[in-house]
Amino acid sequence: MRGLAALLLAAAAPATLFTVPAEHRLVEGIASDGRTIWVSSVLDRAIVAHRPGGDRTIRLPKGVAHPLGLAWDAQRRWLWIATDCPALPGIAHCESGALVAIDPRGMLRASFRPDIPLHSGDVSVGGGSVFVSDSQNGAVYRLPPAGKALETLVAPGIGKSAQGSALDPSGRRLIVADYGRGLFAIDLATRQRTPLLEEGKPLRGLDGLARVGDSYFAIYNASSPARLIRFRLQGDAVVEGTAIDAALPDPTQLVAYRGMLLVVASAGWEDAAKSEAGKRAPAPIVSVPL
Repeated sequence: MRGLAALLLAAAAPATLFTVPAEHRLVEGIASDGRTIWVSSVLDRAIVAHRPGGDRTIRLPKGVAHPLGLAWDAQRRWLWIATDCPALPGIAHCESGALVAIDPRGMLRASFRPDIPLHSGDVSVGGGSVFVSDSQNGAVYRLPPAGKALETLVAPGIGKSAQGSALDPSGRRLIVADYGRGLFAIDLATRQRTPLLEEGKPLRGLDGLARVGDSYFAIYNASSPARLIRFRLQGDAVVEGTAIDAALPDPTQLVAYRGMLLVVASAGWEDAAKSEAGKRAPAPIVSVPL
């Protein structure tokens, strides 16, 4: 972590692009098609679709669990949602979440889960495939372009807490942030899992992950306040790691949007854990120029 903490990019200071209204509680995921920006309201089981002209609330269909991570699928024109029932006041227990897709109107288009319970928090799309991770057992699954079921890329128990993922520029490796074990790459052909080290050490404490060109951006949540970081990969090594000059109180996920990186900066997890009412304050979506 020394390399990431040592450098600050003062020129890339963030600014608030918009705020999610206070009635939407516990904002977690974010995705965009370049026009609409979607964010997930966990406690309300809703997706907020934001455009400059105003917001629209999409209520999830009956039977769908609570929305967490989001990813836009330009090929299918679906919004993929990692769903689960987090252990929070006011949320009923469920045995498993699922990977689901809705269209921009909010119609349910697909729902997948593995043979064992899935506790998904993050989802990404790349190369026509959809990738979903399990935050409780480290498993990572893939839905191929024409797939009818989830394929296991990393079996439960090999990792610890799989979070964000991003396909590398070659399209042959999936880069995954495991909060407890560090970054690793999965070869999609062989399913071999390779640690990605910075100065010979695992880079733990990463949450959301996104790739823009050959640069990766991630939320570093192992410090308080949390920070947004940027790094590149050189083979199996993390290089050119920098911490962007931004102190974020409760960041979760991030997405590229029109030459900017958008970050959910203050989700409200601490407030949601205290009471069923959850956070009753606007959630800022901040932008960092790329």
